[in-house]
Amino acid sequence: MALHGSPPSALRHPQGQPRSFAKLLVVMLALVALIGVSVLFTHSRNKATALPAPDVGASRTQVELAPVTVGRMTEMLHAVGTLEANESVIIRPEIPGLIKRVLFTEGQAVEKGAVLIELDDTELQALVAQAVAELKMARLTRDRMKQLETSQNRFVSQQEIDQSISNLSTAEANHSLYLTRLAKTRIHAPFSGYVGIRRISPGDYVQAGQDLVNLEDLRKLKIDFKIPETYLNRLSIGQQVQIRSDAAPREAFTGKVYVLDPRVDSSSRSVRVRATVPNTAAKLRPGLFAEVDLVLGQNERALLIPEEAIILRRDKTFVYRVQDQTARWTEIDVGTRERGMVQVLTGLKEQDQVVKVGHHKLKDGAAVVPAREPFNVP
Repeated sequence: MALHGSPPSALRHPQGQPRSFAKLLVVMLALVALIGVSVLFTHSRNKATALPAPDVGASRTQVELAPVTVGRMTEMLHAVGTLEANESVIIRPEIPGLIKRVLFTEGQAVEKGAVLIELDDTELQALVAQAVAELKMARLTRDRMKQLETSQNRFVSQQEIDQSISNLSTAEANHSLYLTRLAKTRIHAPFSGYVGIRRISPGDYVQAGQDLVNLEDLRKLKIDFKIPETYLNRLSIGQQVQIRSDAAPREAFTGKVYVLDPRVDSSSRSVRVRATVPNTAAKLRPGLFAEVDLVLGQNERALLIPEEAIILRRDKTFVYRVQDQTARWTEIDVGTRERGMVQVLTGLKEQDQVVKVGHHKLKDGAAVVPAREPFNVP
């Protein structure tokens, strides 16, 4: 019975073990497949969302460049000054008196020697007449004494003769004095020019030295300005200057240097220069502030860069010089500016390149790349 019945549990175990192992194997294979699919999905998603490889030029700043060129430049020194009349004076009386007549119109052009003002001369006319009478009497007395001196009897002493001569000299001096004072009642223009605004009226009593009216010669003007002592050996009489004023902003006036101060100002280390400029059209007036450009000469091979490339820091001038696609902060010295170009004295050489537009985005050592098209700068 035992041999033909159900096998004992020890005999059934070998048949159930393969089934359990198969199930376990299926579960493991399913798990491996799931993990593989997950890895493949993650890799695909990362590959799809990954950024492209960085471009080498993407980290460079686009700028507009300009070469350092060689050209002709008029060398000038810039200065400022104040225009003055060629001749200027305030008319003042030499003697006190009452204003009798004013013989000019304010702003009028007058010629040299023209009578501008007359003072009342009534009293001086009487004094002159008195001096004439005294002079006549002194001359007659002196002549009579001389006649008596030469006579045989000689009725006069030497003292009386000397006294008559002295009285004649005194009378002549008084006559000359009163004539001079009388002439001073008529005030003349010392030179040709334009009278200004009068400060008196007929009937006013004026003192000696009181301001009456100003007289200005405007046919040519003077201007004083200062030049650094380092340019002393390049200054000379006759050098050309160009003068501009806000009174005539669209016009430049040409003049010439006519005097150099022989002394250098020890405080400012500069030389005072005076130039004259014709003013036949009277467009300029004394007292105007003016800018002066002193022409030193012509430089046929000046180093030039655009004005836009210049960067000012306090009292120094800089540019970004581009070398091997790298911007280098470079200090330069500049000279004359003309037609949008600036002369470079030191700091750059021919064929160097500088940043013309876009330097506000840079710093020293920044990588740059030339812009394909010029920037539109407003």
